[in-house]
Amino acid sequence: MIMSRTAGTAAFTLHAADGGARAGLLRTARGDVPTPFFMPVATQGAVKALDPFDLRAVGADIVLSNTYHLYLRPGTALMERLGGLHSFMGWSGPILTDSGGFQGFSLRHLRKIDEDGILFKSHIDGSMHKFTPESTIEAEERIGADIIMPLDMCVASDSSRDIVEDAMERTTRWGARCREARSRDDQMLFGIVQGGLYEDLRRRSAEQIVSLGFDGYALGGLSVGETKEEMYEVTALGASLLPRESPRYLMGVGSPEDLVESVARGVDMFDCVLPTRIARSGALFSPYGRINIYAAPHRARDEAAAPGCDCYTCERFSAAYLHHLFRARELLAYRLATIHNLRFVLRMMSEMRQAILEGRFQQYRERFHERFAPTDQRARREQREKWLSAQAQAGARKDRRL
Repeated sequence: MIMSRTAGTAAFTLHAADGGARAGLLRTARGDVPTPFFMPVATQGAVKALDPFDLRAVGADIVLSNTYHLYLRPGTALMERLGGLHSFMGWSGPILTDSGGFQGFSLRHLRKIDEDGILFKSHIDGSMHKFTPESTIEAEERIGADIIMPLDMCVASDSSRDIVEDAMERTTRWGARCREARSRDDQMLFGIVQGGLYEDLRRRSAEQIVSLGFDGYALGGLSVGETKEEMYEVTALGASLLPRESPRYLMGVGSPEDLVESVARGVDMFDCVLPTRIARSGALFSPYGRINIYAAPHRARDEAAAPGCDCYTCERFSAAYLHHLFRARELLAYRLATIHNLRFVLRMMSEMRQAILEGRFQQYRERFHERFAPTDQRARREQREKWLSAQAQAGARKDRRL
């Protein structure tokens, strides 16, 4: 089965499907990316603790950066003058830039939203900045990413229907404005489907966004507090509503079990800070779940943290050494743990792709779940709430200093 969709200088080709799972190829001006794929998050032009050589070594083909943060620092004009984000960060592969719409959700203590856009109070110096659909596209074009996202409105999963519907309709209107503002034909512009956990709103949003005609489509407004079962249900619905010949992107999802289940439901692209964030707190992925490298049993463990892993960290260093580095708060700990977690996730994506091409994805999925023990959902939600609360508190402290 070969299905293709061409847009400007980029194209998507679907090579195979196994149940709902898909394997394809996304072509960009800066290289081809096999799907399904995961994008390490380089929010401010860097994946924390790693350099571009490390990213290539773990198997990354594409990374994600954030327009809001890069706009504030170092500034889009400077990046444009220095050759764009690729040249600035020394990364020759494709880059996707998020628009800053998620910051409209996560930094709600620093923003006001109206029909024109999002007014942010900078978390850096307190200055005010208005993000409109048009200014967002201008910023992303100056940054020079290969895939750009429109400004959208994300709300919490427990928001009332009226709030979710208003955000969904506004996302459509902003998407149309972003599409109209686009001036470069060497970038892919994706549309974003919203609608929360409401099936009828998701259907309406998908119909509206697809009718506008984008180069690819994203499912937004998930991984914002809902249960896994709710996320999987909405993901399956959303993917079924999107064109078969276009790439499908699930925003902000990156735990191993969620990647497997979302690929099974027809998603091609993912990003998330989870693998790198938990690495810095000493949580390492293994085929059986997370390893807490801080724990006492690893103190004298003279083998790889995850035996059989092919990453640089596991091939060269013992679990005892990683335990020591974290206990001693050595900076090397963060680099080695991040290398491991990203390699684990990126290897998973490659394995899933091969399983799809060979028609054995369901066997892969079953084997994964036989071994892997996910983190407790309640603990995950509590961790996320703590993160959002910490961001709000940090903003409040900075406000008092300004």
